[in-house]
Amino acid sequence: MSQNDVDLNREILQAELERLQQKISAIADSAQGDGVALLKILRTLEQMHRQIREGLFLEILPQNRQQLYHLLKEIEAEGGWPYIPRARLQSLLSKMNQDRE
Repeated sequence: MSQNDVDLNREILQAELERLQQKISAIADSAQGDGVALLKILRTLEQMHRQIREGLFLEILPQNRQQLYHLLKEIEAEGGWPYIPRARLQSLLSKMNQDRE
Protein backbone atom coordinates (compact mmCIF):
# COMPACT_ATOMS: atom_id res chain seq x y z
CA MET A 1 0.00 0.00 0.00
CA SER A 2 1.44 3.35 -1.03
CA GLN A 3 1.62 6.39 1.23
CA ASN A 4 -1.06 8.05 -0.93
CA ASP A 5 -3.39 5.10 -0.26
CA VAL A 6 -2.67 5.31 3.47
CA ASP A 7 -3.35 9.05 3.48
CA LEU A 8 -6.60 8.59 1.52
CA ASN A 9 -7.75 5.85 3.91
CA ARG A 10 -7.03 8.11 6.88
CA GLU A 11 -8.98 10.97 5.28
CA ILE A 12 -11.94 8.65 4.69
CA LEU A 13 -11.68 7.39 8.26
CA GLN A 14 -11.59 10.97 9.58
CA ALA A 15 -14.71 11.88 7.60
CA GLU A 16 -16.53 8.76 8.86
CA LEU A 17 -15.51 9.54 12.45
CA GLU A 18 -16.77 13.11 12.11
CA ARG A 19 -20.15 11.84 10.86
CA LEU A 20 -20.26 9.36 13.73
CA GLN A 21 -19.42 12.09 16.23
CA GLN A 22 -22.23 14.26 14.86
CA LYS A 23 -24.65 11.32 15.13
CA ILE A 24 -23.64 10.60 18.74
CA SER A 25 -23.98 14.30 19.58
CA ALA A 26 -27.48 14.31 18.09
CA ILE A 27 -28.42 11.23 20.12
CA ALA A 28 -27.08 12.86 23.29
CA ASP A 29 -28.92 16.09 22.51
CA SER A 30 -32.17 14.14 22.07
CA ALA A 31 -31.62 12.59 25.52
CA GLN A 32 -31.01 15.97 27.17
CA GLY A 33 -32.58 16.01 30.61
CA ASP A 34 -32.84 12.20 30.79
CA GLY A 35 -30.04 11.11 33.10
CA VAL A 36 -30.68 7.39 32.58
CA ALA A 37 -30.49 7.74 28.79
CA LEU A 38 -27.34 9.85 28.98
CA LEU A 39 -25.78 7.30 31.33
CA LYS A 40 -26.63 4.56 28.80
CA ILE A 41 -24.86 6.54 26.07
CA LEU A 42 -21.77 7.00 28.26
CA ARG A 43 -21.71 3.31 29.18
CA THR A 44 -21.98 2.34 25.52
CA LEU A 45 -19.10 4.64 24.57
CA GLU A 46 -16.99 3.29 27.43
CA GLN A 47 -17.73 -0.30 26.38
CA MET A 48 -16.78 0.45 22.77
CA HIS A 49 -13.57 2.13 23.94
CA ARG A 50 -12.67 -0.94 26.00
CA GLN A 51 -13.47 -3.35 23.14
CA ILE A 52 -11.33 -1.44 20.65
CA ARG A 53 -8.45 -0.96 23.12
CA GLU A 54 -8.36 -4.52 24.46
CA GLY A 55 -9.11 -6.22 21.18
CA LEU A 56 -8.06 -4.53 17.99
CA PHE A 57 -5.52 -2.07 19.39
CA LEU A 58 -3.56 -4.43 21.63
CA GLU A 59 -3.18 -6.83 18.69
CA ILE A 60 -1.28 -4.23 16.64
CA LEU A 61 1.04 -2.81 19.27
CA PRO A 62 4.53 -2.11 17.96
CA GLN A 63 6.88 -5.03 17.47
CA ASN A 64 10.07 -2.99 17.19
CA ARG A 65 11.57 0.33 18.26
CA GLN A 66 10.83 2.10 14.99
CA GLN A 67 7.13 1.22 15.14
CA LEU A 68 7.03 2.23 18.80
CA TYR A 69 8.68 5.56 17.96
CA HIS A 70 6.05 6.28 15.28
CA LEU A 71 3.21 5.37 17.62
CA LEU A 72 4.55 7.54 20.44
CA LYS A 73 5.13 10.39 18.01
CA GLU A 74 1.51 10.13 16.86
CA ILE A 75 0.22 10.03 20.45
CA GLU A 76 2.25 13.12 21.35
CA ALA A 77 1.26 15.04 18.21
CA GLU A 78 -2.46 14.31 18.49
CA GLY A 79 -3.08 15.00 22.16
CA GLY A 80 -2.09 12.02 24.22
CA TRP A 81 -3.57 8.67 25.07
CA PRO A 82 -7.36 8.35 24.67
CA TYR A 83 -9.03 8.04 28.03
CA ILE A 84 -12.65 8.02 29.11
CA PRO A 85 -12.78 9.18 32.74
CA ARG A 86 -15.54 7.91 34.98
CA ALA A 87 -17.44 10.22 37.24
CA ARG A 88 -16.66 9.52 40.85
CA LEU A 89 -19.56 8.77 43.14
CA GLN A 90 -18.17 11.32 45.60
CA SER A 91 -18.34 14.09 42.99
CA LEU A 92 -21.94 13.15 42.16
CA LEU A 93 -22.90 13.28 45.83
CA SER A 94 -21.20 16.64 46.27
CA LYS A 95 -23.11 18.00 43.25
CA MET A 96 -26.35 16.77 44.81
CA ASN A 97 -25.50 18.56 48.04
CA GLN A 98 -24.76 21.79 46.17
CA ASP A 99 -28.08 21.57 44.33
CA ARG A 100 -29.95 21.22 47.63
CA GLU A 101 -28.43 24.41 49.07
